[in-house]
Amino acid sequence: MEYRTLGGTGTVVSTLCLGTMTFGKESSEEVSNAQLDRFVEAGGNFIDTANVYSRGRSEEVIGRWLAARSGVRDRLVIATKGRFPMGDDPNSAGLSRVSLSRALDASLRRLGVDTIDLYQAHAWDPLTPIEEALAFFDEAVRAGKIRYVGVSNFLGWQLQKAVLITQFRGLAPIVTLQPQYNLLVRDIEFELTDVCRNENIGILPWSPLGGGWLTGKYRRDSTPTGATRLGEDPERGMEAYGPRNSDTRTWHILDTVRRVAEDRGVSMSQVSLAWLAGRPAVTSVILGARTLEQLDDNLGAAGVHLSDKETTLLTEASTPVVGEYPYGPQGVAQRDRTI
Repeated sequence: MEYRTLGGTGTVVSTLCLGTMTFGKESSEEVSNAQLDRFVEAGGNFIDTANVYSRGRSEEVIGRWLAARSGVRDRLVIATKGRFPMGDDPNSAGLSRVSLSRALDASLRRLGVDTIDLYQAHAWDPLTPIEEALAFFDEAVRAGKIRYVGVSNFLGWQLQKAVLITQFRGLAPIVTLQPQYNLLVRDIEFELTDVCRNENIGILPWSPLGGGWLTGKYRRDSTPTGATRLGEDPERGMEAYGPRNSDTRTWHILDTVRRVAEDRGVSMSQVSLAWLAGRPAVTSVILGARTLEQLDDNLGAAGVHLSDKETTLLTEASTPVVGEYPYGPQGVAQRDRTI
């Protein structure tokens, strides 16, 4: 396992992070405990969850696991999030002071910890002034309830605005961004990567395998079946089978990943994760395994170091499609200026 600092902080985290969205639902508590044990045994020290994962059960599973293993809490960096509804009360959602204070205290109870290392706004809240949320985070840091502040699923202008407010008002800084990022989805490179590099914010990619697509388990023009996410629901979310199957770019990327993996004698998952871990500003890649076998395969990415040639091949094969100005050829050309 390799390690990096968490954004611009001095806290050290593993370059692979154990995501726990499956805990308490797709992964039983027994399987979840086995994943946590295996991850720590492999040298991982960074765990990410959220209050809405299985409506709090993910945090509860982690809390019971921590309580049963003396001393392990002090070896880990634990991240969670608040923003989405945990009940029918209109104040059970959002980034308001009322909502966040309830959410944070509930997460602390479920996890059974005194302090959460990284507390993240799970998404932008258009109803709440961002100043209110950032002031709450700062107060929570000063109170010792959280150590660092992060955000997830923010757009470029939202992240930059939040960063500037923290700097102008002397509030606890934003140290991480958690966006969707993988070989199939590289939209963050249009703006967000630049913001993160300029402001020393670490990127924590979620869905690094594109909802299973980058494992190579799906086939062209053959609707998936069986015990996989798309097998159970082919139209599931943004990784739905139909739109991606019909996009020739998808299969060009998968063919390239497969070729690199076969030449190396490793899995497509490991190649995809290794490429992502090497991208600019990426601190740690969030793994989202259902089973212990999937996690073992993903952990193998820690030992895969792509050559410059392999990295270039994958990067060029997955070049994101840019729209018109400012993201067309002229806009891209304006990013660089040399003498």
